[in-house]
Amino acid sequence: MQEVMNHIRTELGHNAVILNSKVINRNGFLGLFKKKTFEVVATIDDDLVDSKKTTYTKVNIDSIPHIKRESSESTVPYKNEDGSSSSKEIMKELHSMKQMLTLDSKYNLYPEILREIHQKLVNIELDKQLIDKLMEYLLNKWRNDSRSAEMTRELLLQLVHSYLHEQVKGLSGNKEQLFKRKYINIVGPTGVGKTTTIAKVAAEYVLKHNKQIAFITTDTYRIAAIEQLKTYAEILKIPVEVAYNSEDFKQAAKRFAHYDYVFIDTAGRNYQNKEFVEDLKSLIDFDIDVETYLVLSATSKENDMDIIYNQFSIIPIKGVIFTKIDETANHGLVLNFIIKHRIPLIYMTNGQDVPDDIIAATVDEIVKVVCGGHLYA
Repeated sequence: MQEVMNHIRTELGHNAVILNSKVINRNGFLGLFKKKTFEVVATIDDDLVDSKKTTYTKVNIDSIPHIKRESSESTVPYKNEDGSSSSKEIMKELHSMKQMLTLDSKYNLYPEILREIHQKLVNIELDKQLIDKLMEYLLNKWRNDSRSAEMTRELLLQLVHSYLHEQVKGLSGNKEQLFKRKYINIVGPTGVGKTTTIAKVAAEYVLKHNKQIAFITTDTYRIAAIEQLKTYAEILKIPVEVAYNSEDFKQAAKRFAHYDYVFIDTAGRNYQNKEFVEDLKSLIDFDIDVETYLVLSATSKENDMDIIYNQFSIIPIKGVIFTKIDETANHGLVLNFIIKHRIPLIYMTNGQDVPDDIIAATVDEIVKVVCGGHLYA
């Protein structure tokens, strides 16, 4: 194939675009001694090409041992429906084809097993640049391994796992996640499950770490939210205070000063509106020993996640918690987010049950979740 590519560059120059490629097995004797032939279809994408014509070349080259040109270059004029030529339409089509096919053509040259993995990485919505780097890594492993023909899908998936493991280093929590500060402020948009998440984390700290926990809620917009937190507090035998304003918050914080951790539940609002973030900043006393964690849903759109995170940039965000990972199989967005913003992921939740459906986001767990679903299917 490398000889084919060199021949095309010689024939058409570096502006050649690969449209298609395939391997053809020529007939042998009784099914034996078959020869491989590579058939590659290429065209020129050059702004300086003759405005009245474009070039189409089909090259069919024996893989061993000599290069043979089996089809000659031919000129094919582009015709409109009325039969007239249009150079603008030619270039428009070429550029469109280049955008759509350059990457595909690149992966058409890959072994079928790598093309399958590439498609699965696309399916889980992993970032395109990350996919490109990962595929380059896999291809190099394939080329440099003398036993590449024996490389199994399982082995290649292990390489994917190892590569993503390196990307996540420094962006995860730990198995025994213990917060560094007393006041744990939990923020996020409406509907992501903040209150339930707080209850899960609190239950883990009470039952597993034997810590003294208290709740403060500033979510006075929904009566149901206050009642929900009070229900969890009653079950866990945890005190709870409602803060309607900044003075209430300061008083509650002082009242719970002797507790190990105080979890702060905030109102779920449309935080794409920066005004609500400003309200939150004025309500909570960030001068005390507080750290803030952003809760996002794994089912959200990537662009929405970015907007919400940027809106919270006026408040120091220590880490992120992703909920609803059980409601989607496309977990690439989770990885994209923490890598893009260089922010640690500390917990993931995978259901409504308290306290069970929560996962400490270690490196291994993050990669396991991301590589699950479509990738291992």
